[in-house]
Amino acid sequence: MQDFELEKRKYVLGGAVILVIFVYIMRLFSLQLTSDDYKARADSNAFMRRIQYPARGAISDRNGKLMVYNQPAYDIMVVMREQIGVDTADLCASLGIDTAWYKRRMDEIRDRYRNPGYSPHTQQLFMSQLSAQEFSNFQEKMFRFPGFYIQKRSIRQYNYPYAAHILGDVGEVSPADIETDNYYQSGDYIGKLGVERSYEKYLRGVKGTEVLLRDAHGRIKGRYQGGAFDQKPVPGKNLMLSIDLDLQALGERLMKNKLGSIVAIEPSTGEVLCMVSSPTFDPRQMVGRQRGKKHRELSADPMKPLLNRSIMGQYPPGSTFKTSQALTFLQEGIIDPYRTAYPCSHGFHYKGLKVGCHGHGSPLPLIPAIGTSCNAYFCWGLYYMFGNRKKYPTVQDAMTTWKDYMVSMGFGYKLGIDLPGEKRGLIPNAKFYDKNYNGSWNGLTIISISIGQGEVNLTPLQIANLGATIANRGWYKIPHIVKEVQGEPRDSVYTRRHYTKVSPQNYEYVCDGMERAVLSGTCHSARNPWYVVCGKTGTAQNRGHDHSVFMGFAPKDNPKIAVAVYVENGGWGANYGVPLGALLMEQYINGHLSPESEKKAEIFENKEISYGTYAR
Repeated sequence: MQDFELEKRKYVLGGAVILVIFVYIMRLFSLQLTSDDYKARADSNAFMRRIQYPARGAISDRNGKLMVYNQPAYDIMVVMREQIGVDTADLCASLGIDTAWYKRRMDEIRDRYRNPGYSPHTQQLFMSQLSAQEFSNFQEKMFRFPGFYIQKRSIRQYNYPYAAHILGDVGEVSPADIETDNYYQSGDYIGKLGVERSYEKYLRGVKGTEVLLRDAHGRIKGRYQGGAFDQKPVPGKNLMLSIDLDLQALGERLMKNKLGSIVAIEPSTGEVLCMVSSPTFDPRQMVGRQRGKKHRELSADPMKPLLNRSIMGQYPPGSTFKTSQALTFLQEGIIDPYRTAYPCSHGFHYKGLKVGCHGHGSPLPLIPAIGTSCNAYFCWGLYYMFGNRKKYPTVQDAMTTWKDYMVSMGFGYKLGIDLPGEKRGLIPNAKFYDKNYNGSWNGLTIISISIGQGEVNLTPLQIANLGATIANRGWYKIPHIVKEVQGEPRDSVYTRRHYTKVSPQNYEYVCDGMERAVLSGTCHSARNPWYVVCGKTGTAQNRGHDHSVFMGFAPKDNPKIAVAVYVENGGWGANYGVPLGALLMEQYINGHLSPESEKKAEIFENKEISYGTYAR
């Protein structure tokens, strides 16, 4: 029995020894063959791989005016494994920082151990964007601070104080950016807003690598094998925007001290000629180490200058929307363009429901109804469409038909502009009203949508695209900001025509009505001697003062520009929308403003709308 126990113990001990040896072998295998960490430790003893950052692509306007370029800057990088025995006080004095900032920054870097893309053997950003003088001062003393290195970078510079919402800005990558794209590592820069964000992969280029040799003390001895294993960076691609800088500058000037937006589109191409969101800010203030502070200030501003109202603002379109209703009613055979059957006695009055209207002759056919912006005409059109049981078995069927026309015109969904943050607006459908009215509703219940009020909301971009679609007599191309990416073919997404459900002939009637509005109607202040303007005012009801809206294009034939102007709390469409839109058209078509128009521009530049404590 005793011999058996001894034999058993021998096997147990032998098995334990074999298990320990196996574990050691597997660990060695893991460290030497599969672990990147072990390899990084070994390589870091002999080599240092320094990233060579490419020049970011430059940005110009459609006429070649340089808007954004690069300027040399310097970052201080730190390798945590090498940062040993540094005189913290001396380092802080050399950089003009305090020890509290130093400690906070080092703690932030150590915290990155838990984030993807971090390695204690690679350089991490310690302090960004030193000036040439700061760089020179630090470089002289850098030998006293092991683990700290200088990384040459570039900083964005802006030639003009315009187009901040279009251009966007560049900032340090977030952990989410690193996790999403392995191109980035801690301390890299990325486009945060505007085209800097949406065209980041074109603008950023491709990083290079410089392999440096260390000695036994970790000191850099030069390039490994004369640079045989170095990889040169590939510069980013340049962008040419569709923006006309002079037009953009005029638009921002006219919207000074006002809230709202101006969007102008070239109808034949869908290229955005200007996109103004007011209030705005100077992009030159969003660079360097001051960017964070400035961004916090703008974020706290109740007027929301960081909000791009052109694509994020969702507003009632007011009477500009009547053009889409006219097109729908014509195509569905609800109205005859020459019929004068709809009365207007200062508005639409039926079964106790009243929708007011200004004084004008009555009844009117379609073209003068558009010219005078008759509310009653379009209310009657919607009422007869939604009540036509021969054509639409239920009100839900009528609503679905109506909505399909609106969607075909570019409403209710994002148009797909090449900028981040676009909103879709709101075009209600049958389910929306069934839910809100428990299935019991009709044309009278929702009559206000016929005049661009009620539940309908559009972005200024969608209103401008409506103008471009009418100018083209029934089609549009997706609006876009970038005209050309260096060396890249044009994206077919922005060259394909999108046709609406309405025939070109019916668009001609609406064009004639918009011309009538300029010649003798609500847009008469847009008249000029050089070309024929087609326009439509809008006065969008609001809890406070009404919003002033204009949508139009010129010339009537072979149109060059379509414009939407939206001035919050600006009152009648003729107060701000029409004159501002007319000035934008003149600037673009003629290339300059006449002396008389320049005086008008100065007047509107100095006009200020008081908003009190703004909260939208």
